[in-house]
Amino acid sequence: MWRLPIKLRIALVLAAALAVLLAGLGLFIYLRFEARLDETINQDLRSRVAAISRGMQQAGLPGREQSGPFVEQPESFAQVLGPGGTVLAPGSGPAATSFIDKASIAAAKRSPTFVNNVSVPVTHDPVRLFAAATVTEAGRHVIVVTGTPLDDRADALTNLRDLLVGGGIATLLLASLAGYAAVAAALRPVEAMRQRASEMSGADERELLPVGRARDELSRLGETLNAMLGRIHEALERERRFLDDASHELRTPLALQRTELEMALRYSRDARELREAIASAIEEADRLIALSEDLLVTARAAGGDAELRRSRVEVGALLAELRDRFAARAAAAGRELAVSDGAVAVDADRERLERALANLVENALRHGDGEIALSARLTDGRVEIHVADRGPGFPPDFLTAAFDRGATASPDGRPPGAGLGLAIVARIARAHGGRAAAANRAGGGADVWIELPAERR
Repeated sequence: MWRLPIKLRIALVLAAALAVLLAGLGLFIYLRFEARLDETINQDLRSRVAAISRGMQQAGLPGREQSGPFVEQPESFAQVLGPGGTVLAPGSGPAATSFIDKASIAAAKRSPTFVNNVSVPVTHDPVRLFAAATVTEAGRHVIVVTGTPLDDRADALTNLRDLLVGGGIATLLLASLAGYAAVAAALRPVEAMRQRASEMSGADERELLPVGRARDELSRLGETLNAMLGRIHEALERERRFLDDASHELRTPLALQRTELEMALRYSRDARELREAIASAIEEADRLIALSEDLLVTARAAGGDAELRRSRVEVGALLAELRDRFAARAAAAGRELAVSDGAVAVDADRERLERALANLVENALRHGDGEIALSARLTDGRVEIHVADRGPGFPPDFLTAAFDRGATASPDGRPPGAGLGLAIVARIARAHGGRAAAANRAGGGADVWIELPAERR
């Protein structure tokens, strides 16, 4: 059944439930009608016994010439029996044979008794009898028996049964067809959305699923899916921009490296020019390595491969290593690196934390100016590690998107990067249960920091 279409499954379930309901209702009506019919027949038999008893109490047993009211074939009949079962009236014809046996006569002496589905000489149909003891006008004890054929009862019950079965089947078929049509109409928007989704190529960001005008669950589902498609289109657009930026960033140092090496190979006349060319090529190679590391970290973070190897990290020692690592580049640029440590420690992955801080120092060297200040402080159980400079700072409208992947800004006219450095800083901070933030300093310059939970003692 689970391989059938949903609308057919729902229609079958509705049909099964309706069939049970109709069967129960039909059975109730049939039994109720049967009980009322039996009650009517029984009441009629009691009334006739009471009428005959009153007549005998007033005038005694009827004579043979008065036996007509006792046999009214084929609708009803009556009989008067003595205590031993002898037929007292009517005294001749088929009715001269007792309608009930000795056991029923004994039961009737004790209390009024019904006898069902027996045969009597006056009719070929099954009958119902009612027997009750009474006293005649002369004080004689007798048993009055009345009966009626059950063929009309059987016919009425058969007709009712046929009507209930036929009407129930017709009702079940019509209701099932109506239910199937209603379910099919309700699921038509889903089929329209499925067909539209199968035709979507993903190239057009305006492609959306059709949503009906009815404000129901399916329309809300369509709106939710369209919102999801919008987010997917935005993510794909960011990926395309990121790939374009990364391709450009990779192409530029490779082209420069190739040009410098070709120049050195063709025109270098002494060892000094050759060393300068090689040094420049090495610098471009370092840029390529750094960019490759950024791309690798981004890909691993996006794929969920971001398991941390935590250990106790002394922030002051880490900042001192970063200062020594970038000292030569800072000196070549006429810049200074200053470290101030509040003697704090964090529980972090040292390699990744160092990578994040190296990205901040790299950004300060490329886009900032003046002294680069590396500092750390403890605030409300959180450690803030700052990298600040005295350059032009961030454009005000860029601060809100500074840590988005692919976001770039070049306030000083220098070539922008691939927009990966700050995005990786934010990813590493979030992986440690922290965050990354940026602000412009009063008097000029940028201040970018990582906020991490302090080491648990």
